[in-house]
Amino acid sequence: MHEYMNVKKRLEGLIKQSIGKYSLESPTFGSDLDHLLESEILKHTMALLILNSDFGSAWNSRKMVIVRKVQLSLLMDELRLCTLILSYSPKSQCTWSHRRWVIEIIGEKFQIMHEIVGQDSELVKQIAEKSKMNYRAWSHLCWLIPYMKRTQVIDELNKSKKWSELHTADNCCFHFRRRLLFKMLEDISAWEDDESCINQKTEIYFLWKEELGWNESLIRRYIGREALWLHRRFLSQCYINYFTIDQETRNSNGEDFHGGHSTLDDFLDKELELLLHSLDVTDNEFEDTQVQAQHATAYIIWISKQVPPHTHEKLQSRLQEMDLKPIMIKLCADKPHLCVSPLLQ
Repeated sequence: MHEYMNVKKRLEGLIKQSIGKYSLESPTFGSDLDHLLESEILKHTMALLILNSDFGSAWNSRKMVIVRKVQLSLLMDELRLCTLILSYSPKSQCTWSHRRWVIEIIGEKFQIMHEIVGQDSELVKQIAEKSKMNYRAWSHLCWLIPYMKRTQVIDELNKSKKWSELHTADNCCFHFRRRLLFKMLEDISAWEDDESCINQKTEIYFLWKEELGWNESLIRRYIGREALWLHRRFLSQCYINYFTIDQETRNSNGEDFHGGHSTLDDFLDKELELLLHSLDVTDNEFEDTQVQAQHATAYIIWISKQVPPHTHEKLQSRLQEMDLKPIMIKLCADKPHLCVSPLLQ
């Protein structure tokens, strides 16, 4: 530590001399002593950070050296150092922050972001296997989404699907999928209404339908997983806003927005089927079945607030005809606010 502080002070002194009226003409700028001190800084800080990854001063010293000579080899060494530290300290915020700082420089100076995104995607999944619910790791992957091309977004959706199926209680991965899906929705507004763009919109529509079907199969298979119901809320809200309401408006003008599309009533029919399935439990002694019923009830109450007023009234009428209140009182005894919802009266 003492040696590191001495080297740091000497290097900072040389940097100050190279700034101002001397600028690049300073006799110390680019000298052998300059390079020697930079090498010493990198060596000492590496040792310190391996011992304590949250030593912010050491990370800042490395930044000070890197910005003076932006070289791809040096930047890649930084990524390898971060990977090493994250292998045993996967929730180190300083390490993730430094990694993003390095990637930003690479994105500005070099055309290799496609490879960087692929490497970090694999890194995050490896870390997530060892460190459950690692919000920092998945947040890093979410941060990389703006750097992804459309093909990479689709590829990440496909690759994360299997991982999500094996970790249905981990909301972090589902949050990542939501960010990927929303990235595709954001791109819709930037497209012109020519034939090729309409084809891409149709592709996203069917991708959304597939995601909804996949999510429903997981809900039916894994009882009482809150992360699955939260994911469905996102999917349903975006489906209503982007593909159902807008679609009905276009159809009223005599335009066919999607082939094989569903109306809002068709969509709600499927959601009511899922509600009935979640309430149809054969053994109420298991806590998971009761939790499943509570999630389903909260979901249908929530979705009623996302639809237009006239559709809300129709939905309320259908729920009253089903006479679900006695079942919900039994299954949601510890959640009385669900039973007294006006939607079910």
